[in-house]
Amino acid sequence: MPSTKVYNMAGEAVEDLELSEQVFGVVPNVSVLHQVVTAQLVNRRQGNASTKTRSEVSGGGRKPYKQKGTGNARQGSTRAPQYRHGGVVWGPRPHPYHHDVPKKMRRLAIRSALSDKVANASLIVVNELGMESPSTKGMLKLLAQLPTAGKRVLMMLPQRDENVVLSIRNIPLAKAQHVASINVIELLKHDYVIMPIKTVRWLELVFGEGLSADAATAQIFDTVSTTESAMPATTGSGVLTTEPLIAPAQGETLPLVPSPSEDGATRATPSTDSEA
Repeated sequence: MPSTKVYNMAGEAVEDLELSEQVFGVVPNVSVLHQVVTAQLVNRRQGNASTKTRSEVSGGGRKPYKQKGTGNARQGSTRAPQYRHGGVVWGPRPHPYHHDVPKKMRRLAIRSALSDKVANASLIVVNELGMESPSTKGMLKLLAQLPTAGKRVLMMLPQRDENVVLSIRNIPLAKAQHVASINVIELLKHDYVIMPIKTVRWLELVFGEGLSADAATAQIFDTVSTTESAMPATTGSGVLTTEPLIAPAQGETLPLVPSPSEDGATRATPSTDSEA
């Protein structure tokens, strides 16, 4: 069974964590990785490149010269392809680019990329990943303490942390994203992947046990909520409320997970009806 070290925020190894064999211990399938990466890059294309044919170019309404007697080749329009300002032959036309990949292949590619990170000691697990306030200097200090060696780093968060996102966005070689946005290109493009233990468990539930993203998120944070509810409350009025997380940034699709309000209220159970 694969395992990795768990670091604290000070960069010290505190324990060893056993990882799921189904997610982090498979033999990387290079052909599937290639197909998924190619499909993902193709699906990013807008397909709006366009050129005009000789029938669409303006001008050229009359015959440039008479048919016979000039010694030149016969021509019917100055907008023929061989003329300057003429139409384009077999030029690009707007059309959709799309390549669909089966769900099992996409998940196998992600498991292959994660297993490759573990095999090359490029997966760094921390017990907690958070900051009290946005600070690029503090994030640089954290990255310097972890064994990343100044390489490209991808942080995968179990839920959106605005302080971490704001702290890392000005660092050229680092990026933070929600675990639900995991994709093969980002895993292969970055040299190291940093994630807390909650993210590891989320990946094991989704790609190992086949749960949906919402169900895995609910299960992870319900466990945390049960542990917190067993502790005696010290503040608050005891009113049950449900407060969503900070809304995802533009272009992201993140599962919103209920979090406790500032007055120590109890967390409500989120819905698990949607699919991964």
